[in-house]
Amino acid sequence: MVDRPWGRTSLPAPFVIPAGQRIGEVWFEPQPLLDQLLVKYIFTSEALSVQVHPADDQAPAGQRGKEECWLVLDAEPGARLGIGFDRAHSAEALRAAARDGSIEKLLTWHPVQTGDFFSIPAGTVHAIGAGVALIEVQQNSDITYRLYDYGRPRELHLEAGMAVARCQPYPPTLHRQVPGSGHVVLVDGPLFRLDRLDGPPDAATRARFDGPVLAIPLDGAVRIAGETILPGQCGQAASLDAVEIGGRCLIAQGC
Repeated sequence: MVDRPWGRTSLPAPFVIPAGQRIGEVWFEPQPLLDQLLVKYIFTSEALSVQVHPADDQAPAGQRGKEECWLVLDAEPGARLGIGFDRAHSAEALRAAARDGSIEKLLTWHPVQTGDFFSIPAGTVHAIGAGVALIEVQQNSDITYRLYDYGRPRELHLEAGMAVARCQPYPPTLHRQVPGSGHVVLVDGPLFRLDRLDGPPDAATRARFDGPVLAIPLDGAVRIAGETILPGQCGQAASLDAVEIGGRCLIAQGC
């Protein structure tokens, strides 16, 4: 559990917050079979910083970039996500807007509800608003360049961030509303795969997920090697064949 200034003092079951903390993120420690992926739950009571992440070829030597995606689990009325811009801007204009705080107003703010899914390519300027609970699946990297942070006393990374930022609108094809039931392919490479399954996978899905997988139950239980994995948990399996899925579940795998 990660204490964040924008986190919450209470979380939905099964999470229990240590006394005196504001938990904004719950991380699942990557294990050797799938150390290229990181899974998080994110819970917000305030807006996160306006930020951006580098791609693999832009990251510091020996480190991964950070491409990610979000599945919204719950959203309070008026909750929103800032992703990309309403129109293209010059780097000089965005640098100035980050300095004076007006970059928040230049972002495209997407109203969200349960089931909204967004792919966030590296270089996409973004900010998660208040009142959102989501699951984030990402490359296992913690490189974050903060461009603006609402006056919070944390380091900003304006020059590094502007060097990798895409100063343009967010492609609408990267956002979708996930239906309540059925099998849905959410991400199919090039860096990782992510599907939402509703019960056991079919043969085509088993063929796509060849090798170790992460299983993140959304409802119902998942069993891996005799161990029960419940919603709010994440399990690793040597293969999809080793995962017994009893409800809706996210399955992730690095490419």
